[in-house]
Amino acid sequence: MKTNWKAIVLVGMLSSATTIAGFKLLDNGSGQNIIFKEAPAETLAKFTSTGMPAGTPGDFTYAAETATPTVVHIKSTVVREARDANAQIPEMFREFFGDRGRAPQRGEASGSGVIISSDGYIVTNNHVIEGSEELEVTLNNQRKFSAKVIGTDPSTDIAVIKIDEKDLQAIVFGNSDAAKVGEWVVAVGNPFDLESTVTAGIVSAKGRGLGIIGQEFARRGQNGSNFEGDTPLESFIQTDAVVNPGNSGGALVNLKGELIGINTAIASPTGSFAGYAFAVPSAIVKKVSGDIIKYGNVQRGYLGIVLEDLDSRKADELGVKVSEGVYVRDFSEGSAGAAAGIKQGDVVVKVDGVTTNTVPQLQQSIGLHRPGDKVTITVNRDGKEKDIDVTLRNRTGGSEMVKKTESSVAMNSLGAQFDNLTTQEKQRLSRYKIESGVKITDIQGGKLSRAGVGEGFVITKVNGKQVRSVNELKSALADKPGAMVQFEGVYSDAPADVYTFGFRM
Repeated sequence: MKTNWKAIVLVGMLSSATTIAGFKLLDNGSGQNIIFKEAPAETLAKFTSTGMPAGTPGDFTYAAETATPTVVHIKSTVVREARDANAQIPEMFREFFGDRGRAPQRGEASGSGVIISSDGYIVTNNHVIEGSEELEVTLNNQRKFSAKVIGTDPSTDIAVIKIDEKDLQAIVFGNSDAAKVGEWVVAVGNPFDLESTVTAGIVSAKGRGLGIIGQEFARRGQNGSNFEGDTPLESFIQTDAVVNPGNSGGALVNLKGELIGINTAIASPTGSFAGYAFAVPSAIVKKVSGDIIKYGNVQRGYLGIVLEDLDSRKADELGVKVSEGVYVRDFSEGSAGAAAGIKQGDVVVKVDGVTTNTVPQLQQSIGLHRPGDKVTITVNRDGKEKDIDVTLRNRTGGSEMVKKTESSVAMNSLGAQFDNLTTQEKQRLSRYKIESGVKITDIQGGKLSRAGVGEGFVITKVNGKQVRSVNELKSALADKPGAMVQFEGVYSDAPADVYTFGFRM
């Protein structure tokens, strides 16, 4: 995405003495409880090695000393789309040279992560580990571990991985909502493979929606508006702390060393730092990572409304009495907001008593809740404010938790839309001895996109076995989360060239 002079790009691939209150998650499915360290409302004054109280403006030593041991270096082995080696050999000579094969090409990517529990759970960005075959985590003390992916949430660009280790130093979660513009912050990560790098800056803005996560969702809006139930959850903390490729997934902490964000993106015309960086707030990080660990996927409540930001000009055009808030343009099917009494033309001004001026602010406030949770939505209707109690629903319109199915997880991770081949398409491909396949109709960002696959590609085989329909593709991937999968196929406009590629699901 480009905004005037700059491009907004994802940045990756690129013991505390504080009194702690525990935040407990219930059974995560493996019989153990997960404890997040969480800062209490009042943090006792501690002193840095310089003799200054921890959190003193301009002194970054305590924050650096506290956060650095909790930040890890992540290296991922990525399998990318392979070139057809045979395509470089003229057809008439192939019988002499033989079939040279189409082995997938491997590459390495680098990023950062933050330890969130003493038993090895680590939070990072989804784009750091997406499409990876292998993950290697290096701790601050240079110990190395293999890691496995626990779960991902592309809509927030957050992922959770785990290493088999105990008694690790975990980050303390701070209150990102309490962070103030102008407040000093410290970024810790591994830019350009330079491990344990610390930079400082201030919070430049909060609640930034950049439209860089899952750009396919933005295409579903109407006249510039957003479906709250479908859009990615973006409400970034903006900072001028130096962040570069490799910082993705690293920690943004306050001067007490408490996590207030996960560094995710930079504003840059070159791909390197040029003034501003963006972090996912810790409130979102805690909710998303907690859900992934406990449920296996994110449980997000929805109002089910089509949203639009307001300004004075748009307020005049729409005939509403206020110029700040979020305009309700329409509703999705099974909308919780509509069922509770929210109407088209209302302007949402508060969520649970907290002022809400923008779409990202509303999305964050609602996204921190689960299906079945009750929230109070304050709307301005014809110049008067009205409180409406809403019971949030899941994406399908129900109030129950959404269960994770292995086939849906695998299909969602591909980041694409699929369709069966038509009879005419089958007939055309049959001339190239291709009997069946599943065509990709839309690439939306995911493992296939990372592998370089585009729209129009036809998947003909999964792990050497033919797939004839979308249902067969789902079945072929049903038991594959965490396993290596090899795909084979052709582009519909050039079916003579066969491609193979693979990655870990």
